[in-house]
Amino acid sequence: MIRKLCSGSGLGLGSRFGSIRLSQRFVFLIFLSALITVCFGAIFFLPDSLRLRRFFLLSTDPQRTDMAGSGQGLGPRPAAGSSHRQTEPHIGSLWRGKEDRLRKESLLDLIRQGVTEGEHRVINNSESGAAAVSGGLVETSNSHYAPSLEPRVQSADPDARSHREKVKEMMKFAWDNYRRYAWGTNELKPLSKNGHASGLFGGLLGATIVDSLDTLFIMGLQEEFREARQWVESNLDFNVNGEVSLFEVTIRFVGGLLSAFYLTGDELFKMKAIELGEKLLPAFNSPTGIPWALINLRSGVGRNWGWASGGSSILAEFGTLHLEFVHLSEVSGNPKFAEKVMGVRKFLNRLEKPHGLYPNYLSPVTGHWGQHHVSIGGLGDSFYEYLIKSWLMSDKTDEEAKTMYYEALQAIETNLVRKSASGLTYIAEWRGGILDHKMGHLACFSGGMLAMGADDAPGDQSKHYMELAAEITATCHESYQRSATKLGPEAFRFDGGADAVATRMNDKYYILRPEVVETYMHLWRFTHDPRYREWGWEAVQALEQHCRVEAGFSGIRDVYSTLPHHDDVQQSFFMAETLKYLYVLFSEDELLSPEHWVFNTEAHPLPVIRRNTQEQVITNDQ
Repeated sequence: MIRKLCSGSGLGLGSRFGSIRLSQRFVFLIFLSALITVCFGAIFFLPDSLRLRRFFLLSTDPQRTDMAGSGQGLGPRPAAGSSHRQTEPHIGSLWRGKEDRLRKESLLDLIRQGVTEGEHRVINNSESGAAAVSGGLVETSNSHYAPSLEPRVQSADPDARSHREKVKEMMKFAWDNYRRYAWGTNELKPLSKNGHASGLFGGLLGATIVDSLDTLFIMGLQEEFREARQWVESNLDFNVNGEVSLFEVTIRFVGGLLSAFYLTGDELFKMKAIELGEKLLPAFNSPTGIPWALINLRSGVGRNWGWASGGSSILAEFGTLHLEFVHLSEVSGNPKFAEKVMGVRKFLNRLEKPHGLYPNYLSPVTGHWGQHHVSIGGLGDSFYEYLIKSWLMSDKTDEEAKTMYYEALQAIETNLVRKSASGLTYIAEWRGGILDHKMGHLACFSGGMLAMGADDAPGDQSKHYMELAAEITATCHESYQRSATKLGPEAFRFDGGADAVATRMNDKYYILRPEVVETYMHLWRFTHDPRYREWGWEAVQALEQHCRVEAGFSGIRDVYSTLPHHDDVQQSFFMAETLKYLYVLFSEDELLSPEHWVFNTEAHPLPVIRRNTQEQVITNDQ
């Protein structure tokens, strides 16, 4: 038998075996067996190389079909008669059967190991003392959520370095006081030196902690990040009997947890995000699929705000869930999260729109618009933001989001964009066909939004949208410059002799909002015009002078008063958004590069979802 196996092996050893004794043959076979065992066994004892393991693990992955409707999928187009139908790319890659799920989990382990190794390199970088996220992505089948972390190259601009360090000091000051006086509560009252409760979160606690996770990590505040993580592990509990705002909890808690997961690879954050996402799903149980504004996390019962146009849902709330819910499907492998928000999008896309505009109120019962109030500020703002960001986050494959965004933008420009007597460009509000010449602080995000979408604008509109972005940003800067504190009011008007100033007392407050510095950051990154950094530094100085108090930062009630009265709330979004945007403004472009990252509306960075030839997309019949 031995002779037969050897002679038939194709190795050419049969004649040689015939000329040696049996004992010699036996010794030779033992030696050959040992050699083969050592060679193949050594593979499993080699250093833990991501490339080596990727070579073995990915060779049998299924090929995906091209992305539907995009015309720019990265994989080969399916042949005629292919069993894999094209479908929406933004729903995320889903896996058929237990074997595929296990393969994905093993790859995620490798990716997270690479992320963790990168994190250690950052933490050990004593020169900068800050974590910087490069644009690079680990090249595996799950590269769309594998950001690598590298030490940041120091800026050649000494002012930018010192300004960035100042913002970092402000973050540490705000965090330390929250830690000392309000630990575990949702927000700090810096004058009263205790915790602040908010009706937005029901019985949920720790909004500032979850909202600050990625800011702490990005700034390299290592000890502060570790204590925040420990609180999340030990104390973050979603089993509460209380109504929460679906919108606020999604953008702050789900967004904050997802971002922390993507930046660190820590499974704790992923599992917490999925757990919370599951508890939010019953909010979509309405006759139309348009979610309720409020959801009881224990009972799953939803309802809307009583003041919202006859029990309507609000455009900026139900239209600002897409990024987070798509990523929940990405990290969980469960398509239901993405399906819910895609259902909302498709419902909106079918509706008749007055003059192409989206009113702020929609009934989740009848599917009819409420009162025809259109605003790019409060009640409407982030719906438009999430259309262009969905396009960008999908690696520019979500054609539906792109089309809806540019159609809405055209209607906005036609009906709402105006110039004041002094030449300032602003975006008015629309009330049943009548313009209200008011622009809110919340609408100032639109300068950055316009810049983000300019490159992909149809026709030859790119330059025009960049110019419009710059004009809107200049108007919002003027609203700051025309106040005594150099901070902007909640809303400012362009009628009755007013020009970018608030005329009503209930519009004169500033609650540490981020939208203006957010736009500065985006305009700086797209143009490198130094005035945007200069304007950002003006905002830092104004915050220091008028909002910094003994135990944190507080909003002020009147930006036109030289002796402002503080409102005694350090908003969680001040640490999640305002300080993060300022930090990024004074950092190098590779930190959270827009090529690889998209900020949710709470400034939590989420990675662009890359598609490659190793992925398989869900089929329509699934």
